[in-house]
Amino acid sequence: MDEQLHSLTRRLIELRMEHGDLNAMIDRLVEQPPLDELALQRLKKRRLALRDLIAKLEASTEPDDLA
Repeated sequence: MDEQLHSLTRRLIELRMEHGDLNAMIDRLVEQPPLDELALQRLKKRRLALRDLIAKLEASTEPDDLA
């Protein structure tokens, strides 16, 4: 169980780092003319998917609150 939790925690850290990297890439892309709308759209879509996955994993690691 501890090993599973440890690997899940590690996966969350990796996903958060990737999300942060995508934020930085998006910021750089927006600052560089000419703006590549398609690339920007793809990066934002990937960032959103990562955010959803992070939220899903976080929800699965939190204990159920039945109170």
